[in-house]
Amino acid sequence: MTERLQKRLARAGVASRRAAEELITAGRVQVNGDVATLGQSVTEDDLVVVDGQIVAQPAAHRTFAMYKKRGIITTSHDEKGRPAVLDYVPQVPGLHPVGRLDRDSEGLLLLTTDGELTLRLTHPRYQHEKVYRAWIDGGLPSDEVLDELEDGIELEDGLTAPARVDRAGLGLYVTIREGRNRQVRRMLEAVGYPVTRLVRVRLGGLWLEDLRPGEWRELDERDLHDLEHPELVPENVWHRKQKLTHERWG
Repeated sequence: MTERLQKRLARAGVASRRAAEELITAGRVQVNGDVATLGQSVTEDDLVVVDGQIVAQPAAHRTFAMYKKRGIITTSHDEKGRPAVLDYVPQVPGLHPVGRLDRDSEGLLLLTTDGELTLRLTHPRYQHEKVYRAWIDGGLPSDEVLDELEDGIELEDGLTAPARVDRAGLGLYVTIREGRNRQVRRMLEAVGYPVTRLVRVRLGGLWLEDLRPGEWRELDERDLHDLEHPELVPENVWHRKQKLTHERWG
């Protein structure tokens, strides 16, 4: 079976497909001793080398959901020696975080060896929903403020896309389809309601459920299907998980 070289590198956990293309373009990849070219196809019998290191045949991909604790850095390793997410999950070659949760935020974070999955979950064109429970200062926002948040907030990096905002106790549930840095915090601060605590409770069709801070679980095929296809999750299952989420977080 043949496949594009960049896909092979992504499946092997070397990098996302886009980053693999950059490695190839930079001349850092060889196939059977020759410098690879972008768009080149390979088979299982071809020897692929990146920066002098042989790329092993891709193993079955593994994906984990974890409850990232507050204060943990969403990176593979931190040059300042601060605790990073990979310190809290099994040591699996090629495992990397999918997107980011800032240091002060907590909740659902995915880690995977599947570069293709990472691309599908983080590229803007796929628009996977991300749901956050936010605790805020400043009291309860008015309906007008909620409408403003849902219509879009002008930030320093441009107008945010339409969102959904629901009241929750003394805070809010905020649903977005973008992945800008600290976006929910910046949106709420822009309208005068700084965030005091932020927990991501859902990504696509996958929920945080009963994971506790620092805990993780490995996803199975059902989880992965629900993650990318929330519209196919049975309605009774969806409502049950939503109910449990509101019971836990208010």
